[in-house]
Amino acid sequence: MKIAIDSNRYTDFCKGVAPVVEAIKNATEIHIPLIVIAEQRAGFAYSTNREKNERTLTKFLNNDGVFILSPDDQTTFFYADLYSYLRKKGKPITTLIPTNDLWIAALVLQHNLVLFDRDSDFDQLPQLARLPIA
Repeated sequence: MKIAIDSNRYTDFCKGVAPVVEAIKNATEIHIPLIVIAEQRAGFAYSTNREKNERTLTKFLNNDGVFILSPDDQTTFFYADLYSYLRKKGKPITTLIPTNDLWIAALVLQHNLVLFDRDSDFDQLPQLARLPIA
């Protein structure tokens, strides 16, 4: 299975959460959206373990089968469709799902991936395939 991982699942992986480690090891491809990398590095910048966390991320990104997903012009069409879908729910978009998560969802849909997350914000987007793990 080709998965895209969200920030919280990357953090779980780094903490050695067994079901998360197993799911990531069993994936045929692991995609990490550029937005997730930015979120991680923002957290590192505030941490006392910035250098260690950066080394761990770099090591993860350099593994075979790990790919960085970057938004491109096509991503904007997926983003727009998701935005429109949420807007039709009648609430402000950022109330339903944060902007970063909307970009992550657009990338997941664009590349036909399964999202590996534990973020209830994505519950607002039933069109996303998600990997369920407690």
